[in-house]
Amino acid sequence: MLGTIVNTSTIVLGGLLGSVLKRGLGEKYQQSLTAAMGFAATFLGVQTVVKNLGESAYPVLFIASLALGGVLGEALDLDGAFTRLVQRFSKSELSRGLSTGILLCCMGSLSILGPIQSALLGDHTFLFTNATLDFVTFMVLGAAYGPAICLAGAVLFCWQGAIYLGASALQGFFTGEVMCELSIVGGVLIAASGLSILNIRETKTLNLLPALLGPVLWFAGRGLLGLG
Repeated sequence: MLGTIVNTSTIVLGGLLGSVLKRGLGEKYQQSLTAAMGFAATFLGVQTVVKNLGESAYPVLFIASLALGGVLGEALDLDGAFTRLVQRFSKSELSRGLSTGILLCCMGSLSILGPIQSALLGDHTFLFTNATLDFVTFMVLGAAYGPAICLAGAVLFCWQGAIYLGASALQGFFTGEVMCELSIVGGVLIAASGLSILNIRETKTLNLLPALLGPVLWFAGRGLLGLG
């Protein structure tokens, strides 16, 4: 769980550093850091897609997953639910900051796919990238809401830890084929998040998260039918 430990640590460090710097973290510096993280996420997503697409046995599966996942996400209005949940806990400034921070660090594709790759492949790239993004995010949140924002780190640790343990228990299912297809979909979502951060293309990436279920359901269905 090295990646999760690093990710949790960067949230705590970012929140503490932001609370110390406060107004010293000027808007131009925030914008510069955000742009850097946006470029990093975009190119990591593209690199992940390119790397795995050449090895895919089902090169159109990610397209179907994104299409169906996007429709499901829109039907469930996950992005709207995110907004309403934040508003529900916005009775105080701190609660609003915490709810926003928790959802931001837990509900991204990096935070979901990262622990799976960490558990099955020993690859912490996604979690280290997520840690860097969270460090910048929580510096900003720490400057706005104070050191209590670091409590989000405990929630992230439990969230990613549960995914890590679940993936380890289902190691027999998450074969190289499954991880390849899952990584392609995840790479697209990561790139989409990066473009949103850069304000190049505004995308409700939360509504695309169900796309990650596409490869899982595909291979589960093939297994049940005795095709895989």
